[in-house]
Amino acid sequence: MERITEKLLLEKGSPKTNEVEQIKTLSLFNMGLKPQDLPIKLLSRLRSLERLNLSANRLHQFPRNLELPALRYLDLSDNQFDDVTTLESLSSLEELKLEDNLYITVSDSHKLMVLLPKLKIYNGKDITSSANHVRFVYSHNLRTQIMALWEKNFCLPDAVTAEKMLALESKFVSTARQEVKFGPRSVSDFTKWRVEILAKEYLRSLTEPNKDPENQKCNDSTEKCEVSAPTKRKELDSPADTINLTPRKKRRTDPSTPLVEERPCRSSPHFKISATPEPKGKIRIIPRRASRPSSTPTGGAKRTEMAGRSSRVKETEENGARIKWEETSRRDAETLDTVKTGSKTQPVKLKPLHALQCHSKGDSSDDLSTQLWACAFQPLPHSSADAGGSRLVATCGGDSVCVIDCETGLVMKKYKVSGEEFFSLAWTTVLMSRGTKVSARQCNILAAGGKRGVVKLIHPRNNVAYGEFRVSKRALSVLRFNHQQGNFLYTGSYNNKIAMWDIGGVDSQYNFKVSQLLVFEISSLPLHLCLPPKSPGSHLLAACEDGLHCFNTQLGNNNGTKRSEEMEITFPIYKKEDKDHDYHTIDGLSFLNDDIVASKNYMHSCIYLWNWSSTKAQRPSKKTREVCAVVLAELQWASTEIPYLALNTCPGQAYIVCGDDKGRLWMYHITNLQKNSLQTGKPIQASEVLEWPTTKKYGIGKVAGPSINTVAMDPELQYLVALSDKNMVIVWRREASS
Repeated sequence: MERITEKLLLEKGSPKTNEVEQIKTLSLFNMGLKPQDLPIKLLSRLRSLERLNLSANRLHQFPRNLELPALRYLDLSDNQFDDVTTLESLSSLEELKLEDNLYITVSDSHKLMVLLPKLKIYNGKDITSSANHVRFVYSHNLRTQIMALWEKNFCLPDAVTAEKMLALESKFVSTARQEVKFGPRSVSDFTKWRVEILAKEYLRSLTEPNKDPENQKCNDSTEKCEVSAPTKRKELDSPADTINLTPRKKRRTDPSTPLVEERPCRSSPHFKISATPEPKGKIRIIPRRASRPSSTPTGGAKRTEMAGRSSRVKETEENGARIKWEETSRRDAETLDTVKTGSKTQPVKLKPLHALQCHSKGDSSDDLSTQLWACAFQPLPHSSADAGGSRLVATCGGDSVCVIDCETGLVMKKYKVSGEEFFSLAWTTVLMSRGTKVSARQCNILAAGGKRGVVKLIHPRNNVAYGEFRVSKRALSVLRFNHQQGNFLYTGSYNNKIAMWDIGGVDSQYNFKVSQLLVFEISSLPLHLCLPPKSPGSHLLAACEDGLHCFNTQLGNNNGTKRSEEMEITFPIYKKEDKDHDYHTIDGLSFLNDDIVASKNYMHSCIYLWNWSSTKAQRPSKKTREVCAVVLAELQWASTEIPYLALNTCPGQAYIVCGDDKGRLWMYHITNLQKNSLQTGKPIQASEVLEWPTTKKYGIGKVAGPSINTVAMDPELQYLVALSDKNMVIVWRREASS
């Protein structure tokens, strides 16, 4: 990595000069810079610098106390920023760009308005009015509450000593953070941060009269204004991000009140199953027969990331996000054909049935960029949560979660959160109590999470998004329920943590309680979580970016709530690693049956089948805690450098399916492992490879084949659903055997 030197600054700065002190514009774009690569002593000499471009780097913070007195414009877009307080020293900054920073929240945007007193333009928008409201009106309201809290509950000690004042400050600030409330929950982190600062300032003003706290006031007209939170990446302005000056409780509606229409209706866009020419603006899907193309290495697609509370309203504001249930129907379908290649056996024949674009931004049929990340079939009553069992499948991507009827192609439910980007979802079955005289009944609950780090709990049958709880300040990457104990939920997040939660059941008013049971220590991002089918309460397999880790999940026995890995499972491909190939990322993991696991290593063109019980029975190395997977076979797969292309299994039909970066679905029918030549060293070929049909958009032409991010199958393999990186859901249906 290139170091920042005086010579480099002179080369990249302008106007051209021989003195760093005279540089006015500097671009350090796309240099892979980390915070430690920015030398404060050298950069402090840029006394005339007015414009600085640090976009497309790897910065998670700015050098603290770096003063650039003339700096007016700073571009920090496309970084990894998570601490905006490090920008406080840039007091002259007027324009700031922080787009495409996954971890920047609405609260962070509000902090910037306070920290940077001259900031006027944020992510290309004029925020002068909003910033003034936050700096003055919002702060004035908090300060008034802080003063009232002091007058009511606190007083200075008779003998003022440093020790007594330190204890008083700690207690006063802690109480203020808990009791002073203002604005929506979406900016609660900002409110607590601001309250702490103002509380300390107020306390100092009592002991040091010459140092008064900020006492700016605004007139009546200003106090009636509203402030919209600044726009974040891919986030639309929403009334839910508005800060109202008078906090109020939300009125709870009668639980019997229907939330949405009970009957699906047709809505635009609507794609008919027809071979006739389509009008402009429609998508035409053309069956094609193609030879296997070669893979082109490309960069991976980037995932753009405690009390439960109840709400049952058709449209409500939760966490600053506008939530809207839409029970609607979208039948964006085309007749498709399939091309079979490399077929050995065909015990199951699938025919494409529907193509849908139901996660579009603004419901636009022109959206071919929204990434779709997760899908799962709804379980039938009295079946396990990961067994599926119905023709309803849930999908997530962008700001929405959809429930689709695979047979009709209708989107039965749609749940939207403005500003969210959903990465994962999971079904479970919990008990709903209905009073003392009525027995509890089972209900299917859908959990979904993503960029905001919040798990949303949804009861699709009753059209209710009934609650939420925060898991992390960073994005959620994966959710997984225990299929034998449906109230146990595992979450993986971008802060490199896995947690186990008890979400309990619900009552008829949708009251619920969430508690954290365990935290598992990992060192990288978790991508997939799996539980052994026979003993889901004993172990957890976590597929992460740095390997496959196994944890003991048994509760009690004085094991504590924080768990380190019991062992790391390694694979033969690790021996072939070099500086250009790191195979440790496990981006596919699923049990084929009670004891056989299918897993996929990023950049490895094969899928491993290995034995769980034999692997677990080995004694881990005392030094590294590693055991080698007992590999049974390798399945030939595509050669690609695209990560996060997840596989899935259908244990009931002995199928493994994985999509690739060319839109193909690789299907493996593993009926009897004992009869296959598993130890010959030759990978098993796919039973069938389903080609993704050519998609043609009028006015644009042919759209290149998408990457298949994930797939899902119902237990009987009557339906197969594939999600792409181009906002398309394709449903295949099993054909009746002749």
